Amino acid sequence: MRQFLKFLLAVLVGLFIFSLLSVIIFAGIISAASSSKGETKIERKSVLKLELNEPIQERSTENPFARFGGGSGPESAIGLVDIKEALKKAKTDDNIKGIYIEAKGPQAGWATLEEVRNALIDFKSSKKFVYAYSEAMTEKAYYIASVADKIYLNPAGDMEWNGINAELTFFKGTLDKLGLKPEIFRVGEFKSAVEPFLRENISEPNRLQTSSFLNSINNHFLAGVSKSRGISVDSLRRFADNLTIQRPADALRTKLVTNMGYYDEIDGEMKKQLGLGDKKKVNFVGLSKYKNAKSDSEEDKEGDDEDKVLSSNRVAVIIASGDINTGDGDDNSIGSDKIAGEIRKARLNDNIKAIVLRINSGGGSALASDVMWREVQLTRKVKPIVASFSDYAASGGYYMAMGCNKIVAQPNTITGSIGVFALLFNTQDLFKDKLGITFDRVLTNPHADFPSGTHPLTDFDKKVLQSGVERIYAAFTQKVANGRKLPIDSVRAIAGGRVWTGAQGKAIGLVDQLGGLDEAVKVAANEAKLKDGDYRLRYLPTQEDSFRKIMKYFGGGDDENNSRVQAALGPLAPYIKQIKKLQTLQNGVQARMPFEMDIR
Repeated sequence: MRQFLKFLLAVLVGLFIFSLLSVIIFAGIISAASSSKGETKIERKSVLKLELNEPIQERSTENPFARFGGGSGPESAIGLVDIKEALKKAKTDDNIKGIYIEAKGPQAGWATLEEVRNALIDFKSSKKFVYAYSEAMTEKAYYIASVADKIYLNPAGDMEWNGINAELTFFKGTLDKLGLKPEIFRVGEFKSAVEPFLRENISEPNRLQTSSFLNSINNHFLAGVSKSRGISVDSLRRFADNLTIQRPADALRTKLVTNMGYYDEIDGEMKKQLGLGDKKKVNFVGLSKYKNAKSDSEEDKEGDDEDKVLSSNRVAVIIASGDINTGDGDDNSIGSDKIAGEIRKARLNDNIKAIVLRINSGGGSALASDVMWREVQLTRKVKPIVASFSDYAASGGYYMAMGCNKIVAQPNTITGSIGVFALLFNTQDLFKDKLGITFDRVLTNPHADFPSGTHPLTDFDKKVLQSGVERIYAAFTQKVANGRKLPIDSVRAIAGGRVWTGAQGKAIGLVDQLGGLDEAVKVAANEAKLKDGDYRLRYLPTQEDSFRKIMKYFGGGDDENNSRVQAALGPLAPYIKQIKKLQTLQNGVQARMPFEMDIR
């Protein structure tokens, strides 16, 4: 029997070691495959294909299992940086003759779409063609497609043209049923991030500000489409008011699209442009493949003396995207330790002459935001640091940026929301009435358990918490006044938690210049007295390789970022994610914009 048990134990240990080694070896193979520097050869008469239906983030995130046909693993996302670099390279690449766009409903904010659209407009100066085709198009998809020379819409398809809306989710009814009583402390009538816990609908101040910035975004959208398609803004607005676009034929009649046709028809159009016969196939090159291709101009420069000069002149672009929290963060959140550390390292690196802080965040922890603000303040004394706003740079996101030398934002960026709040939940009724659990306590001092979530707050407790929120708000607004060189009374007039667009922000002094990441880089280089072409970009933080991603996946992780949990929850996943976020909202004072606003 003892021999059998020894044999069984040996087998189990052997299987464990074999499984572990298999995972490591498999991960190593994937890592080697993904990091391969093999150069991709681009054939003559190729077309760059932009499929813009996955999430578009600041930087790409790849499912390491995808190349092996696996459907498991983290969700992939297209990188805005990759799209722009590909379009810039394709513009001068003689082997790329045009762009083909497929976009039904891009999962991106309006400022991100603005960056892509402007890059396409710049590409068109090469006189190469840009064609777009879709079976159905949302307004976001059409905003991208509207710059194309030819826009094909499937005859049996659909096109959305009814205006922009913002939808908020409210939890008061759920909290009432659970017996959870929120205790909320805030400054500013427009600080609406706490409304989902207090109300069942949008308050009038929040409705006012939301209507204001939505109309600002919509006006910019209509102006851009009007310029590209030669249709008046009044006509475009009337189409939305009257729901004129009901069928693809309506889109063709109103000249929103150039053609009503199937894929084979636009395929034939491209073959004519490329001089291909009917039996020839169009050689499409995707983003992932084109990333590894070198244009002729890049090959000519490789190894020249200019490389040595450029290596000592860098502009660092530090990507900060997601909710703001303390710690290291990850691909979907901003950790103050990580980003503050990256700013510090860039400040101490003599080869980095200027820094661009690229922000895409609706805010989060006021403390974490202040930690990063401090590093910005120290950096601007040594070298230029410029903020570049993406879809959002609001509340804590603006807090990070307000000390920069300059702030650059897109006209349709969401910014401002200068305000703070604190949130606690009284769980006494939930535990007692629903679970039969009660609490009692012994204290050495009158407020030893302050603040507590297991019994109601006293008036004194509430006064202390409100005082703390007001103190942080006063510091926030004063730092805005100092950073933006504005009178404190002017800051208070535009603060109060109110949300603005980038265009509105420029008019009231929160933003210096309108534009995207490219414009911000030019501003930073100019501040550092670097001439165009005399520097290279360095993106930070360094992204994880496939090996680390695989080990993190097999080792488990935060359930809200775990694709297996997302798949299991299906359409409920976003709501579960919002409920889980309540935990972070109770971690200190928050500088955060309206809770999970969906702008479509």
